[in-house]
Amino acid sequence: MVTMCTWLLRVFCLVVTFNFSYVHANALTDIKLDEKARGIHRIDSENILAYVCLLILTVCTIWLFKRRRARFLHETGLAIIYGLVIGAVIRYSAEDTEISFVNVKPTSNNVTVLDLPPDSLFFTMEVRTGEGDSKMETESENKTYAYVFRGEVTDVESQNIDQKATFDPEIFFNIILPPIIFNAGYSLKRRFFFRNLGAIMTFAFIGTTISCFVVGAVVYGFVQLMPHVEFSFNDSLYFGAIISATDPVTVLAIFHDLHVDVNLYAMVFGESILNDAVAIVLSGAINNYEEHYHTESGFEVGAAFKSLGNFAYIFLCSFLIGSVTGCCTALLTKFTRLCEFSLLESSLFVLMSYSTFLMAESADLSGIVAVLFCGICQAHYTFNNLSDESRVRTKQFFELLNFIAESFIFTYIGVSMFTYQKHRWDVGFILVSFLAIVIGRAVNIYPLSFLLNLGRNNKIPCKFQHMLFFSGLRGAMAFALAIRNTMSESRHLMLTTTSLISTVTVIICGGGTTQLLSWLGIPVGVEEEQELHPFSSIKQTSEVSTPTDLRSPPPGMEIRTPHEKAWLVRKWYNFDVNYMKPFLTHSQPTLIETLPSCCLPLARILTTTQQLSHDVMNKTVEDSDVDLCIGDNIEVSGRRKNHQNSSAKATSVETQSVDSQNFI
Repeated sequence: MVTMCTWLLRVFCLVVTFNFSYVHANALTDIKLDEKARGIHRIDSENILAYVCLLILTVCTIWLFKRRRARFLHETGLAIIYGLVIGAVIRYSAEDTEISFVNVKPTSNNVTVLDLPPDSLFFTMEVRTGEGDSKMETESENKTYAYVFRGEVTDVESQNIDQKATFDPEIFFNIILPPIIFNAGYSLKRRFFFRNLGAIMTFAFIGTTISCFVVGAVVYGFVQLMPHVEFSFNDSLYFGAIISATDPVTVLAIFHDLHVDVNLYAMVFGESILNDAVAIVLSGAINNYEEHYHTESGFEVGAAFKSLGNFAYIFLCSFLIGSVTGCCTALLTKFTRLCEFSLLESSLFVLMSYSTFLMAESADLSGIVAVLFCGICQAHYTFNNLSDESRVRTKQFFELLNFIAESFIFTYIGVSMFTYQKHRWDVGFILVSFLAIVIGRAVNIYPLSFLLNLGRNNKIPCKFQHMLFFSGLRGAMAFALAIRNTMSESRHLMLTTTSLISTVTVIICGGGTTQLLSWLGIPVGVEEEQELHPFSSIKQTSEVSTPTDLRSPPPGMEIRTPHEKAWLVRKWYNFDVNYMKPFLTHSQPTLIETLPSCCLPLARILTTTQQLSHDVMNKTVEDSDVDLCIGDNIEVSGRRKNHQNSSAKATSVETQSVDSQNFI
């Protein structure tokens, strides 16, 4: 019995000792992993802190420059310069950090040859789980770890902070770009946008396409003289598409400070926001042609038309998604009482707007196009239904996001010039690319301006054409498109060239904008025509004074003609005022007044009490009447006559409609 108890005691001690050793080994492993996680977290914090400090420094320097009225360098140029300095510091003076590398060589017996790298790698390794007095007593077991694909690494000996300073390209498309594009549509001055709609659409759609093919042809022609550069014709077209995305944020900021002619501002701004969307869809169409239609026999006309049809399909479907989402948000804010809870109202507005981008991307469409037109619809309809607090909050929120996101992207461009591991420098290709974008921009602006002037009453002057040519800077969108895929050598070359072009054009062209305005004699100090808002919650003031040498005499009164707007814009305006705005907002005239008598029951359902009340003047914003530049006496009298004829319909609801002329 004693022997049995002794034996059981020994077994128990061995089990306890083994478990203790196993737990102790696991505890040591956990402690080491915790230390490693803390080290990675510290590096991430240092990396983000560096970018935040750069943005703080940029904001402070901008304030100093504005106070001193120095306009030879603006925030985007400053952000790039600061980024270059910090990138150089990180690249050449950062301390080494511990990074463990394991070179894995797959055997030909159990690994098939793949055209593409795997999305995930399951790595099985032997892990020590217990320790004994000798190596023979050391216990271990096999554990499998999963590693996610991030991209090719060309310099495995680089410092950890170098790698951490490089962000995932999807961050740009899914987080940073959407608020920038949405704010462009949400803050769009529709009055001058629609006045120059024909020119804007021509430059954005036809001009961007021309620029894409011209740049691609020039680059491909010169590349044939460079045997060391492997660059196909499809690569040249793709490069032409991404580099044709203009980003004149610096020019527009200077235009705003100096109050440049509103028509010139509208054309530069309108072309840039539509140009980005066109460049994205166009680059996608070129990739689609390469993946699905390209054959070894060369270029196929039928396949090119299929790819062009895919371009139109993506653009139109993305436009519909953005517009429908904006209209649905307007209906939600009209037929619910969310205005009583302004925080919930603003939250719904932001979430619905962002969901537009995600819906389009999930459907293999263009989220940029969708969120752009969603912003335009939100400003045109939903904004009128929001409470005064939500109007102020959403405007300021998206302006703040836009400023921080753009500053971050330009800072990152500067930092990545030193820290990115996939740069490929080729001086000849870079010089050819600069020449190509100059030729492409010139072929875009001057011939199209000549054709537009043949049918425009308000001609585009030569000095405006020169300014349009000069304002074709490259920036955030071109860089984001170039960094999204850097797998091949040609894509490495595209990224390096695009980064350098963005840096040079922003710093040099942006800095020379003020001097060029003075040299061309373009009017500045021109105040916008007052936009009438029935509420006084939002006021835009400008305390930036125009320099004396650039100040122009005050403009005379503008004479509007009945045919100032295009025929299509006038028709859309009539439909919008009579049906769309009464349906989606609390504006007048109501659907009771504009719909036929047979639709009166439906009109009553779709008309809110707020629409019928006399206080509607103090609660709605009819900014589109002013924004669309309606000075047409024929249309105004027609609306007044329509209002008088339909007043009998409103008596059944015991209300009195408000004359829509009061809103103009």
